[in-house]
Amino acid sequence: MADYTKQNLREVEDSSPKFGMPSDIEARFARGALEGQSLGLSLMKLAPNFRVPFGHKHAEQEEVYVLLSGTARLALDDEVVDLEPLDAVRIGAGTMRAMEAGPEGAEYIAFGAGENSRDAEMEQNWWSS
Repeated sequence: MADYTKQNLREVEDSSPKFGMPSDIEARFARGALEGQSLGLSLMKLAPNFRVPFGHKHAEQEEVYVLLSGTARLALDDEVVDLEPLDAVRIGAGTMRAMEAGPEGAEYIAFGAGENSRDAEMEQNWWSS
């Protein structure tokens, strides 16, 4: 028998309120819903022109962000990358990152891999300029 889990990402709980995030962001963390052992998958939705109010990085895992709709800017350490739909960006371990939606808002998927689901260092107001 095949080993798999199917989950509609829009049906995963929006965890933003639990983490005290503003109403301008939806964060649907699906690792648990998908029964992921060493992978993480999140659906993120940002209101128009909203910038995530913190940066974060992972010590041991890389991530891939795929912009599904809208436009966005992604701060990566001291660089900013413009994104359009279906742009994919691989982000190495140790690279600080934060996303900002364009005027239409932005929806993206974040994929990560690593045994430790709590491997994250966050910094409030990291991208301030």
